[in-house]
Amino acid sequence: MKLHVAGHDAFAYSGGRPFVAGQPSVVFVHGAANDHSVWALQSRYFAHHGWNVLALDLPGHGQSEGPLRASIGELASWVAAVLDALAVRDAYVIGHSMGSLAALELAATRPELVARLALVGTAVPMAVGDALLAAAADDEERARRMIIDWSFAPASHIGNANAVPGFWLPGNALALMRRMARGVLHNDLAACRHYTEGLTRAASVAAPTLVLCGGRDLMTPPKAAQGALSALRHARAETLPDAGHSMMQEAPAAVLNALWRFAHAA
Repeated sequence: MKLHVAGHDAFAYSGGRPFVAGQPSVVFVHGAANDHSVWALQSRYFAHHGWNVLALDLPGHGQSEGPLRASIGELASWVAAVLDALAVRDAYVIGHSMGSLAALELAATRPELVARLALVGTAVPMAVGDALLAAAADDEERARRMIIDWSFAPASHIGNANAVPGFWLPGNALALMRRMARGVLHNDLAACRHYTEGLTRAASVAAPTLVLCGGRDLMTPPKAAQGALSALRHARAETLPDAGHSMMQEAPAAVLNALWRFAHAA
């Protein structure tokens, strides 16, 4: 689905289904130097089971035009502009990593847009080390490989976690990051690092919230989500014990099941 948002073309993957007024809507927000494709299974399932799906490409990522948004607040405002353009309210907003911070900010600042919230692979605050940030500025390939090393559980690095023969999950994730223009990765990591309002925002969120963690996540380990869990008023946590940070690819069915259950939870 192509939209015109803030003077530029924007893309939202709809799961192959038309947008239907009156259906519930779910919004997927990707992480740093990624695009909508990281939500392939989850977005298609929701789309074919009665939901409007908006799996977004953030500005300067995938098929959405720039300029890049340099802060989490600006990303959240852009997501709000997409929802305003489609007159969507009370959406189920799901964000991964950087996208989880944007989703959190959106729920706090535009509560009428978010009826339910899921933070996948989150940390509030989200520490980004000096070495990774410097590599993203000076040697993007090194930074990408650092992220890959930390994003997948050990079994995924040797192919044991993947049910599809010949499909190497870390290699696929690396190829996706390489498709991004120079500077995107550094921009995104810096936005995460400088987002200091997260716990204050979390305390103001009224929407029921799922915090979904990967038990083998080295980028945002489960303990890093505890601050958000304590600050959120209506939160529950679930951990996928054998998954890492890139859990949508490592454990796609488990992630889908968790998100689907929460969509229908009391």
